[in-house]
Amino acid sequence: MVETTRIVLASRPEGAPTAANFRTETADLPPLEEGQVLLRTLYLSLDPYMRGRMSAAKSYAKPVEVGGVMVGGTVAEVVDSRAPELAKGDVVLAYSGWQTHDVVAASSVRKLDPETAPLSTALGVLGMPGFTAYSGLLKIGQPKAGETVVVAAATGPVGSAVGQIAKIKGARAVGIAGGPRKCAALLDELGFDAAIDHRAPDFAEQLKAAVPDGIDVYFENVAGAVADAVYPLLNTYARVPVCGLIANYNTTGAEEGPDRLPAFYSRILVKSLTVRGFIQTEFVRELYPDFLREMGEWVGDGRVRYLEDLTEGFENAPEAFIGMLEGRNFGKVVVKVAD
Repeated sequence: MVETTRIVLASRPEGAPTAANFRTETADLPPLEEGQVLLRTLYLSLDPYMRGRMSAAKSYAKPVEVGGVMVGGTVAEVVDSRAPELAKGDVVLAYSGWQTHDVVAASSVRKLDPETAPLSTALGVLGMPGFTAYSGLLKIGQPKAGETVVVAAATGPVGSAVGQIAKIKGARAVGIAGGPRKCAALLDELGFDAAIDHRAPDFAEQLKAAVPDGIDVYFENVAGAVADAVYPLLNTYARVPVCGLIANYNTTGAEEGPDRLPAFYSRILVKSLTVRGFIQTEFVRELYPDFLREMGEWVGDGRVRYLEDLTEGFENAPEAFIGMLEGRNFGKVVVKVAD
């Protein structure tokens, strides 16, 4: 028998998650059956969507049950195999969640080549966040040369890729981030054309000055006050891929103040806007092979760069997750579980 250490959902959060919503425990894994592999987690991905899975509210995916292992993408080493396509020592992309070991079907994982790129990138720019940016921007945003693309949470793994892909397509990239350090990284490390600090008291005025020709594509990751400043600046026929609403994830009731939905609908009508929510899985069959090829090339030749926020130690995953939701991370949040 092999024992796994896992972090489970101890209770559903009311508002922002706290350490009390998580519990660490150990459990025995079942013996391997034919076609299965035993995995040892090397890296764990932490992503904003996990906050939604902690809630019992109806969504596009089932919530994590109280007492259930927190979900998440992983990079793992095969330590035992009863599948001919995978051998001991192979490294794979899996979805084992917040645990140190797992037994899964070999057909559910994808083998990685450690020589191609750092293994952690399979959880970021070359993984789900990168594909979210690629598919949402190119399928829904459809940026054209000379247009202006604005992206919120721009130093995160999705937002940073959105801006750089927009540049590759000939568009102008404007990033919105929190704090001078993140804004400087957008300009100096990621090559954005402009960077706006949403914490600045004159944020809306700075954003308006940065987009003199208006906004043609707004990649929505945040909502809230950021969206309030963006929507008046959208051009006719602008496209809005809605990827995330992180400003609302911890809300426990309706917002105070007047109902702004009628004004939002009016803006969609008057400006002929395209506003479309999406989950990246809907584009996998159509676009994933192209993504692996193109993004691999862009990362390889330096046209797309990435930022990582690495936390050492599996036990520190809850604190890193809470910090990410508070905006304390700088880049893709990854937990290094083992060498």
